[in-house]
Amino acid sequence: MDHNKTPLFTALRKHADQNPLQFHIPGHKKGKGSDSEFREFIGDNALSIDLINIAPLDDLHQPTGVIEEAQKLAADAFGADFTYFSVQGTSGAIMTMVMSVCSPGEKIIVPRNVHKSIMSAIIFAGARPVFISPARDSNLGIDHGITTRSVRRALERHPDAKAVLVINPTYYGICANLKEIVDLVHSYDIPVLVDEAHGVLIHFHDKLPMSAMQAGADMAATSVHKLGGSMTQSSVLNIRKGRINPQRVQTIISMLTTTSTSYILLASLDTSRRNLAMNGYALAEETITLAQQVREQVNLIPGLYCFGEDILGGEATFDYDPTKITIHVRHLGITGYETENWLRDNYNLEIELSDMYNILCLVTPGDTSDTTTKLVEALKALSERYYAGAESKELIVKIPDIPQLSLTPRDAFYAETEVIPFKESAGRIIAEFIYVYPPGIPILLPGEVISQRNIDYIVDHVEVGLPVKGPEDRSIQFVKVIVEETAIF
Repeated sequence: MDHNKTPLFTALRKHADQNPLQFHIPGHKKGKGSDSEFREFIGDNALSIDLINIAPLDDLHQPTGVIEEAQKLAADAFGADFTYFSVQGTSGAIMTMVMSVCSPGEKIIVPRNVHKSIMSAIIFAGARPVFISPARDSNLGIDHGITTRSVRRALERHPDAKAVLVINPTYYGICANLKEIVDLVHSYDIPVLVDEAHGVLIHFHDKLPMSAMQAGADMAATSVHKLGGSMTQSSVLNIRKGRINPQRVQTIISMLTTTSTSYILLASLDTSRRNLAMNGYALAEETITLAQQVREQVNLIPGLYCFGEDILGGEATFDYDPTKITIHVRHLGITGYETENWLRDNYNLEIELSDMYNILCLVTPGDTSDTTTKLVEALKALSERYYAGAESKELIVKIPDIPQLSLTPRDAFYAETEVIPFKESAGRIIAEFIYVYPPGIPILLPGEVISQRNIDYIVDHVEVGLPVKGPEDRSIQFVKVIVEETAIF
């Protein structure tokens, strides 16, 4: 296929150049009805292609023209049989994956450290999650992915599951043996769904981990916007035909997608596909080189550690994405959250996420040696500020065991509830989410029994300032639980 072409973006530019008289939404009409300061900042070019699904521009909900052609080009670029564009982010693509294969009451095998969008999809579908504990890294205090061994155990106990969902790579860039897991799950004739939110580049370079489509997975939700150059909220859903009905996928994604689709987002997917297809290897090569230089320099800074190939060798650490720079800061005597704030306040530098012991910095095709040099300089200053005389924080990985699921998440979410003090909620069934975002991994899910260890873990995170979110009470002083019926004597 001719990847120089950008059918959708080209059609948008042609339409804007014709300067038609518009009597349709959006009401700003090429920016003339916008706030003047906003118009000047955004620019008339962008506003001129902020359009709707008029005939020359096709319709994302039933594409037959330039959007269909753009999606076929994307499928070819990503090695998929079908690709659907998402303007609801990868969250929308993930929800589509789950709801395309699961009906109410049916099981889906998922890692516990899934993104909250997966649990939202399980609630919408009425599915029953079967959780697999991810491998825990006792040196870094983070979770990796799931192992082939744990997937095999889950399948032996639940051969009636409708799908297995795998995260590849994890937020921190770690991959299990995806091909091995896919082959195992396919031996049960069950589809494999992949949360590939943090892996858009991996299909385009052999020094990066294997992509979902390369491994033979059935569906993969991929964030082009995170690392591939498209605009925030634009992603793709890649599909391999056989175990998946692409027509049903189109129906589901349409149900979850606004009818006022953003053509700016769609155009950014079209052009990013061109860039990745034509230049992806070179872009990834340069990014990997920059990231490895950062990694080497960070590991020379007193008190800091950034894992690389040395982390490989375990069943859950089969491969890694070197463009993810995870920096362990515990030996500076500060938390990752404190590090994030220090870098912001002192160097005007923003990172991707922080946790109790680490920070994560992403090196992407948008970086240069100038940006990575500034990052290393800031980290050197951080070490100079804290390392001398620092007392390493004791690494305590006390993430509670997976709580008992007493109700399906859907039944709990819609049940009769009451609000009680969170610190007094041990033994009750929670009716809402509690998670740390980023990365959006749930600590408690609707339908699970709250334990005292859950409470202690969450309180510890809140007290050090980590971004614990989810409950309606943002202070997490109170929590919504299922109303308990009193016994009749």
